[in-house]
Amino acid sequence: MKLAVVFPGQGSQSVGMMNAWGDLPVIRDTFAEASGALGQDLWALVQNGPEEALNATVNTQPVMLAAGVAAWRAWRLGGGHTPEMMAGHSLGEYSALVAAGAISLRDAIPLVRFRAQVMQEAVAEGAGGMAAVLGLDDAGIIAACADAAQGEVVEAVNFNAPGQVVVAGTKAAVERAVAAAKARGAKRAMLLPVSVPSHCALMRSAAERLAAYLRDVPVLVPKIPVLHNVDAQLATDPEAIRAALVKQLHSPVRWVDTVQEFVARGATHLLECGPGKVLVGLNKRIAAGMTPFALTDKDALATARAGIQGEGPCC
Repeated sequence: MKLAVVFPGQGSQSVGMMNAWGDLPVIRDTFAEASGALGQDLWALVQNGPEEALNATVNTQPVMLAAGVAAWRAWRLGGGHTPEMMAGHSLGEYSALVAAGAISLRDAIPLVRFRAQVMQEAVAEGAGGMAAVLGLDDAGIIAACADAAQGEVVEAVNFNAPGQVVVAGTKAAVERAVAAAKARGAKRAMLLPVSVPSHCALMRSAAERLAAYLRDVPVLVPKIPVLHNVDAQLATDPEAIRAALVKQLHSPVRWVDTVQEFVARGATHLLECGPGKVLVGLNKRIAAGMTPFALTDKDALATARAGIQGEGPCC
């Protein structure tokens, strides 16, 4: 048995999302540590909202980082199996690096807050957009973006699963790409309610600012191998890790390649640490032979331990 652990990014957050963990001390302690690093009560935000504040990018990124790391710590404290490899989807890559010991939580929390700020500031409100395209192959989506660009930016930025890709760019170009994808046979193509066109060329100025910030962030060699979004490969040198995080901001998230690399490296089980089951759902479409578990609460913790360490039934 070989275990891969993954961490979700933005989109899995919700008010009250940590309630099912009950009074497990490691969950509250992790949020207390994260709140202290930021000077903001993240636990109160998660528990009480309001939803608009929780969904603001500058809040969502530190909250999701804390939630993912809290679930990971609960897994390890409960005697959970040490994984052979890790990855995170977009923001989740930072959670993976914290879990792997490459970046401390105290350093990572303000880092992702800064990341969120520079992403928001890179493109004027309402100027950018993202859309999900379903039921069209990667080549068709890339071609649709090329047809729709017309001198503007629109790119395939999240290769989430076969037939499930997200595009991003200027709002008008994204709207044209939606129409072009439908004309090429996409089953569905719809605009997403986001204000930041992540992982496309419009984020290059944000990436430059992130690179400058990262120079002062201590980065260590991970204790557990982490596959990076930009190429689904390992980066063990601290400078290479910094470079991967910078490039990630304006490059596609290659999630299909990442999961396929897990399989190539012998992974048989996958554990998603954090709210929701988005990555478990994607995993079933990418690598049906891997046994997935979603670590969303105390009950799921027990189920995952039994299934991964005792070879019991899947969640």
